[in-house]
Amino acid sequence: MIRLFGGTSQATSKDKAFEVNLSDAEWRARLTPEQYAVLRTHGTERAGSSPLGREKRPGIFHCAGCDQPLFSSEAKFDSGTGWPSFFRPLDGAVGTTIDRSLFMTRTEVHCSRCGGHLGHVFEDGPPPTGLRYCMNGVALKFVPATT
Repeated sequence: MIRLFGGTSQATSKDKAFEVNLSDAEWRARLTPEQYAVLRTHGTERAGSSPLGREKRPGIFHCAGCDQPLFSSEAKFDSGTGWPSFFRPLDGAVGTTIDRSLFMTRTEVHCSRCGGHLGHVFEDGPPPTGLRYCMNGVALKFVPATT
């Protein structure tokens, strides 16, 4: 079971119209309780709890809410934070908003297709971008590359 913290009752998709825009009941039916807490209410999974943090195979990380491809495994790195981290999303895959919760200002990252909360982006990542997209593993689905 994933412990979650920091969630709010306001989901990103209620703030803006997205291509995939389901009712609360439809999201609850589609997602696990953990996925719903992160993607729809901005929760955060416990650091180190996601097996995707240790995923090293080639492939693509998709949104667990709408299946949009978000990050290539080629952009994944071990940030030491306990969450899957990437230095770059796929083109057009994510959007950002300002998050002023928890008494600080951060840049929230959400899926550009469904508005699901994925995590936050920080300016302490590796080259070539210098960015660290720190994502909740429960908000992602890994699709291995086919050979």
